[in-house]
Amino acid sequence: MTVVDWINTFARRIPVWAVYVLYLLPVPYLLYLAQTGGLGREPIKALEHELGEIALQLLIIGLTITPLRRWLGLNLLKFRRAFGLLAFSYVALHLLVWLVLDVGIISQIWTDIVKRPYITIGMAAFLLLLPLAVTSNNLSVRKLGTRWRKLHRLSYVAVFLGGLHYLMLTKTWSVEPMVYMAVIVGLLMLRLPTARRKQAV
Repeated sequence: MTVVDWINTFARRIPVWAVYVLYLLPVPYLLYLAQTGGLGREPIKALEHELGEIALQLLIIGLTITPLRRWLGLNLLKFRRAFGLLAFSYVALHLLVWLVLDVGIISQIWTDIVKRPYITIGMAAFLLLLPLAVTSNNLSVRKLGTRWRKLHRLSYVAVFLGGLHYLMLTKTWSVEPMVYMAVIVGLLMLRLPTARRKQAV
């Protein structure tokens, strides 16, 4: 048995609910740290950052599933919906912390969305993810048919905007957001028709 076969066999034995439980565990832990001073002098900003970074990581993981199957034979498709919904959940929490704990003033929220490009881009990513989360169920797959797959290609745009949001947020050429962006661009390039044709040859 190869390493890929072993991983595929192991993955088949893992229930999807275990992925939800594992990735939701950081939420109460981060809230605890925020309450007890474990997130530093600016706990709200730190909480925003941590939630947003986990959301971006989950979006990237979801983006890797198809290339891993196509290029390496790793079959993790059963977890793709879970990663997508978890990513949306973390994006929503990230947005909620910003809306309620960070800004808190309705008029200021709209001003920030309009005047700060990185917030505008982040909000656009959230709005793109919203219909994907709503239609991430078997009923929507049956009702929408081929349109469902086309709709969910918006995730490519959303993850790119998420990486751009993080890159612009730092306001400096920090290594970490640049690495995230490079990984995102690389994974998107693997989905280009030319890359697919080369793999098929």
